[in-house]
Amino acid sequence: MNDSTAPSTSSGTSSRRSDATRNAILEAARERFAADGYERATIRAIAKDARIDPSMVMRYYGNKEGLFAAAVSYDLRLPDLTSTARDEVGRALVTHFLAMWEENEELTAMLRVGATNQGGAERMQGIFRDQLMPVARQACPDPEQAPARAGLVASQLLGLALTRYVLRFAPTVALAREEVVAWLGPTVQRYLTAPSP
Repeated sequence: MNDSTAPSTSSGTSSRRSDATRNAILEAARERFAADGYERATIRAIAKDARIDPSMVMRYYGNKEGLFAAAVSYDLRLPDLTSTARDEVGRALVTHFLAMWEENEELTAMLRVGATNQGGAERMQGIFRDQLMPVARQACPDPEQAPARAGLVASQLLGLALTRYVLRFAPTVALAREEVVAWLGPTVQRYLTAPSP
């Protein structure tokens, strides 16, 4: 008797197994990149953490750079600021980013890699460009200035993250979240909404 459902069931099982393997690799890669940085993380160590053969990592992602790019596809989950008062946008963004940095080690890993590796830098640039630009367009008085203003906002947010979470400068680490928002919020606000100098 020919069971026509057997191939699709087998295919479905294989697909689920493949998805589980990919997820295990990505999870292990995120943790390893966060702990070791891009340069020191190895395919072998990531495979060991995922409990698979290193050849499987290469099969799915090609090389370490391909794996990193897949592992750091990141949604900044920027808030919808349409209902936020225009003069509160800076504070809202700083508050959001502080929560993101403190609740998720992936952003810290991305920053470490971006500071030392061209592929990582390009990945970080893309994430901030694609996700921060719409916010800048919403807030700034001249849409043509949105790229420059988004770049200035990124310089503040990434500078804070670098000194607070990567380099761990004691004075920056010591600031309470409310203090960071109070200091940085007006600067981000100015970059987004002040008249062009």
